[in-house]
Amino acid sequence: MNRAKTSRSCRRGGRPLRWAVAAGAAAALLGVAQPAQARPTAPAADAHYAADHIGSAMHGTASAFAAQAATPQGVPGLDVSAWEGPVDWSSVAADGAEFAYVKATEGVGYVSDTFDQQYNGSAAAGLLHGAYHFALPDRSDGTTQADYFLSHGGGWSDDGRTLPGVLDIEYNPYGTTCYGLSQSAMVTWVAQFRDEYRARTGRYPMIYAGRTWWTECTGDFTGFASTDPLWTAHYASSVGPLPGGWSNYTIWQYADAGTYPGDQNVFAGSLADLRAFAAGDLASGQGWPTVRQGQSGFQVSGAQYLLNAQGAGLTVDGRLGPATAGAVRAFQNAHGLTADGVVSAATWQPLVS
Repeated sequence: MNRAKTSRSCRRGGRPLRWAVAAGAAAALLGVAQPAQARPTAPAADAHYAADHIGSAMHGTASAFAAQAATPQGVPGLDVSAWEGPVDWSSVAADGAEFAYVKATEGVGYVSDTFDQQYNGSAAAGLLHGAYHFALPDRSDGTTQADYFLSHGGGWSDDGRTLPGVLDIEYNPYGTTCYGLSQSAMVTWVAQFRDEYRARTGRYPMIYAGRTWWTECTGDFTGFASTDPLWTAHYASSVGPLPGGWSNYTIWQYADAGTYPGDQNVFAGSLADLRAFAAGDLASGQGWPTVRQGQSGFQVSGAQYLLNAQGAGLTVDGRLGPATAGAVRAFQNAHGLTADGVVSAATWQPLVS
């Protein structure tokens, strides 16, 4: 295990890695759940901007990777920040990773000094790549932080290789859990960020959040689940309960060390699904799938997200059942298309416009 992985795990759990490994191994052997470790004590200054990373302040996420028996089903990937330093992307690609998320910014005062090497290097190695923003909602409004993120690497383009940006919102590493915001004020802050990102890129950002924090700080708000993909963290053999409104996840961060530098993740779907997710709100219909009633998968979830952006009010469950087929037909009728409930290229084009 390299030094970066060891230090990361120690800082996260607040106890030495040796303890975490022993506890994880014992739990695995005995078949019992591990207790959540306490969050690290918040530092008094902003000196650890470079150490903050996606999941670093998530409450109750013990360093349980030692008990993880196998990689969950899905497309393997990783997330990294300045904590890892320069990454050997050719080795990462050779080990089978298909995507990488890279920390770009934090608040409105930090840009990762390893961003270019990690972001451009992952793309050069053939990985799909994206950027994330570590939110500090007590420093400025959500619109301002979205603009800062977009100005420092957080954009999206329809090149088929770029994943949508991520709003990483979790426990405050510097002070009060919910950054001094009420639940309604936190919901407003998230809405400001996602609306600005959507307005400037044409994509809704993915939201990284854990169930416990989301419940405590937003009241388990359900209003973003119909449009924003979810990235969740749970270091166990199953994904666990999801935050309010989401019935499925797009990315699962299942361990904080393993085969790749940084955190270990899987995308929920096939490699073709991941590529379709990167394409997102396409400017052309090349390669759009045809999905019909009875099918399930990420392409169906994508159609449901887009239908909800048009006011359909569907549960995003990745299954094209009667309710989704009815919403497709209603959309097709409204746009002068053949109302057959099948989402083919002719329907995708107005749906994403």
